[in-house]
Amino acid sequence: MSKPLDLDLDRAAKTSLAEQIRKGVAVAIEEGALEPGARLPSWQDLAAQLGVARGTVRTAYEKLAAAQLIEATPAEGTRVAQRPRTVAKSEPVPDEGSFMRIYQEMTQGPRIFQMGIPASDIFPATLFARIRAHAIRAEAAAAALYPDPRGELELRREIAGYLAVARGIICLPSQVIITGGFGAGLGLALSVLKLAGETAWIEEPSFPWTRKGLELAGLSLAPVPVDCNGIDLDDALCQHPTAKLALVTPGQHAPLGSTLSLERRLRLLEWAASTQAWVIEDDYLSELQLTGRAAPALASLDRDGRVIHIGSFSKTISPTLRLGFAIVPASLVCAFAEVAACLAPAPGPAVQLATAEFMREGHYIRHLRRTKRAYVARRATLLEQLWANVNADQIATPGLAVLLKLPREISDIAVAREVSAFMSPAPLSAWYASPATAESGLLLGVATTPGKNLAKSCDRLFEAIRRIDGGQPI
Repeated sequence: MSKPLDLDLDRAAKTSLAEQIRKGVAVAIEEGALEPGARLPSWQDLAAQLGVARGTVRTAYEKLAAAQLIEATPAEGTRVAQRPRTVAKSEPVPDEGSFMRIYQEMTQGPRIFQMGIPASDIFPATLFARIRAHAIRAEAAAAALYPDPRGELELRREIAGYLAVARGIICLPSQVIITGGFGAGLGLALSVLKLAGETAWIEEPSFPWTRKGLELAGLSLAPVPVDCNGIDLDDALCQHPTAKLALVTPGQHAPLGSTLSLERRLRLLEWAASTQAWVIEDDYLSELQLTGRAAPALASLDRDGRVIHIGSFSKTISPTLRLGFAIVPASLVCAFAEVAACLAPAPGPAVQLATAEFMREGHYIRHLRRTKRAYVARRATLLEQLWANVNADQIATPGLAVLLKLPREISDIAVAREVSAFMSPAPLSAWYASPATAESGLLLGVATTPGKNLAKSCDRLFEAIRRIDGGQPI
């Protein structure tokens, strides 16, 4: 027996009758109203039932058959094809501790006190837009060829020259691999090193996304405490002697701001060379040292080719560029090139060529100088407001942030969410791998500190802290 179909056709609609019939049958199949194997009316019978031309139904059936929703045979007639039933799925609700929820909370904005976002009012946006527009036109006019997956040679040359002066790294352009930001550089390095199943030293605290990236690559994380001289190598060697990777922020520890001492740098390099381990150097904010001259990069001391140096333009130009770089040891140049070509090619040429010209004409260096001066002034203004509310020992100045320390009983995550409608301080506890050792505090980004109504913003922040703490003073 043919299964009756309840198809409501609108002859005044712009959609053809054949398409309305096709869609009606398809929806009935997808929603389970027509089970696999259910017999349908022949196109002649259905045409008679609906009062339409036979050719109209035949066209609809042909489209359904082409989509493998129905099948027709002389013996069996027209039936719904055997296929898995589609179950309507609701949008999954992320659980309270999901990584993507934290990721989205940290990247919303830009907002007051948000970290990782450069000041938009300092960057010469009009100049860079003009340079970038020229690069886009040149890219459109060029031959349609696949670009070098390692990155444009012009930008690789500029980066090599800049790092020689600013970070003390002497490298060839062939050792520079252009990436889609720090995360892409980390992914590229982990793909090359193939360390799944091995142990990695990671600073405690450390950037949550970096920890997640190492976990996704199959590494076992070994959190190592950090003090005023950087990562504690005695603890690392004692607790996790078989590690094959160390990921460090030696220039300015993220997020506490300490610089890895020379003695520990040399010990770290000696360990890597003697055990054939690798060191990934996250050059977190090192070119934006606000006090004194930035220490040379760890890679500048590497004589055994064990350090992979990763940097980006996210905090100096803009995270929207998704542009970074990796400086790789000579022994790994071919491996990085192969992985880049097959799995992680560099971003499009236009953004690279624009950035290269921006650097070549001296704009990048001048921009960094202006940025440092502006950030120093903003930090001083922010500190004045905070000192008016809390004791000086509750405040620290790591990198491009001011750390407002909170008592452990106050949830910094709760405070951050309380004020998330108008500002985005980063909860310090989220940077810790172990909740048992996590400290409570709020990292207030200097770059996004407002020039106007700063006192009002700080008042709102302290009001939220008091609400979370039941009205008690900090």
